[in-house]
Order: sequence, then C-alpha cells, then structure tokens
Amino acid sequence: MQMIERPWGVTVHGAASVKAAPDVVRARFKVVCLEQKPSDAFEAAGLAVHEIRSTLRRHDVPDAGVESSRIELGGKWEYGQQRKFLGYESSASFVVESAALDDLPSLLTDLVSAGANEIEGVDFDVRDKPALRARARREAVAAAKAKAELYAEAAGVRLGAVMHIDDVNPDERQQYRGHGAGGAATAEDLAPGHVVVSAAVVLGFGIVPA
Repeated sequence: MQMIERPWGVTVHGAASVKAAPDVVRARFKVVCLEQKPSDAFEAAGLAVHEIRSTLRRHDVPDAGVESSRIELGGKWEYGQQRKFLGYESSASFVVESAALDDLPSLLTDLVSAGANEIEGVDFDVRDKPALRARARREAVAAAKAKAELYAEAAGVRLGAVMHIDDVNPDERQQYRGHGAGGAATAEDLAPGHVVVSAAVVLGFGIVPA
C-alpha cells in the first residue's frame, strides 16, 4: 500500500512558458593573431582591435554596448609526439550588444573582415526579461491552481488555503512528469525568432469537505 507523505491536502505542480520576439542580440568573438615575434603579434592584434572598434562605430553600435578584454600575449605550441613552437599568439575578446537585429549579418561580415577571426557565439534576448519571467510565474501558479481544483472536484472536496509555495527550476520539470499542465514545451515554443522564458511552481493546498 502506497504511503501518502503529506496527508493534509493536495500538492500540485504547474509550469508555463511565455515567448517574445527578441529585441537585442549579443555577439561574442575574438581577435587572434599569430606571429613569430612577440612585438609583431601584439602590433597585429592592436591594429585588428582598432579596426573592429571603427567597424562597430560605423554600424552605430554605442560604446556602452561593447565590452572588450585587454590584449593578451603568449606562446603558441603544437603538441604531438614532439612539442613544436608555432609562434607568439596575441588575442583580445569582445562582447557586443546591439538592438539592430536586421543589421546583424552585415555587422558580422564586416567584423570578420576587420580581424574578428573567432566568432564564439550569437545570442538573441529580450531586455525586459524580468517582466516575462513574472508573467510566466503567474501563469504557472494559475495552471497549478486549475489542476488542484480539478482534483478537488473529482474527489468531492473543496480547496482550502494555500499551505505551501515552492519555486521550481523549469529544467527540473521531468521530476513532475505528467503534472505540467499549461507548461509543457511545444514545437511552437522552440520556433526560431522567439525568446522563451519559463517558470514552474509547486503549490500545496489544504482541503475542506464539499
């Protein structure tokens, strides 16, 4: 006979996802220059960094939307049966944020031409993600409450007060398989061109006789 861990009421899980069109893009890339002399590597990286900043200004990317590291310099080796010295490598990393999504292909092309030879990633996002998260949490609570009301009706009782609220990482929904009314991921959620924000919650209700 299965034991009931919390016999005082009903515990349900609710989850929800909301999506919005992205309004900002972040590109992460590096300049990497390899030369036989350290001075040449450092100079080549410096020139590339200058060209990249000029390119960003031509595309009207504000300075506040650009983060960059200092130019780094170190030896480059190839490891095999014998270690081989390849030269001196100088590099700098950038993170660029822009609201001009339509200009992204042209921007990336020009950055590569300016010397950005390692594109590490391009991420789309929304600036007001906290508002989307709050909406998802409200919808998750509504989904959990609707489920609890259905269980109570089927059992011939009424829901009492909320006794417990537990915020759940949406990635942990597999722990509550079959309990994700209103929040299961669909093909539409994963459609290109949208940012999906999810939330999940566990609610505990007391129950009273009908």
